[in-house]
Amino acid sequence: MPEVIINGPAGRLECRYMPGATNDSPTALVLHPEPDKGGTMNNRVTFATYKLFQARGFAVMRFNFRGVGKSQGSYEQGEGELSDAATAIDWLQTQFPSSNVCWISGFSFGSWIAMQLMMRRPEITGFICLSPPAATHDFTFLAPCPASGLIIQGAENEAVPPSRVRALVDKISKQKGVTIDIDTVKGANNFFSTHLDEAMLSVANYLERTDNGQNMPNSIADG
Repeated sequence: MPEVIINGPAGRLECRYMPGATNDSPTALVLHPEPDKGGTMNNRVTFATYKLFQARGFAVMRFNFRGVGKSQGSYEQGEGELSDAATAIDWLQTQFPSSNVCWISGFSFGSWIAMQLMMRRPEITGFICLSPPAATHDFTFLAPCPASGLIIQGAENEAVPPSRVRALVDKISKQKGVTIDIDTVKGANNFFSTHLDEAMLSVANYLERTDNGQNMPNSIADG
């Protein structure tokens, strides 16, 4: 799991990166939760998602937003972090220019940034959002959503009621050929504290049934 330092808009960005096996390997970028509340690329949900993509043959990257860990700069409430994510996906795609599959994934704040990045990058072919902060962040930019994907929500999420997520999906699911699936994990809270395995199984099952989710071993790497 090599450390990579890339030049970001506010200075260096601290990354972890695993290459794919071939020049046309699918790519995936995984984004971490709230930088101002202790979120880092080593967050357990972020790490487990990263490992899952790796196990399925993706070239995958996670990184610390500006001001987190060894990444330079300071928290900018979304605007700067979106620029960081754009820089990271640019770097990842230069490593695999023949790839025609690109996924974006994020947990909480990371899912909000991921969806904004998807609106700006037509090469993104799918998304995984875990615990999107639909009660506190504006997702209206997703009307309509340009790509199909999966939203995973805890049934006992104390921060965002499942009804808010369903309302969000109803609002943005208007693009022809785009399907947004919702999987509500029974008993899980916002952090999937005791239900991380179930959340990752949901991701694995979704990738398994999509055309561009890379058919690889069924086992899920431990987070």
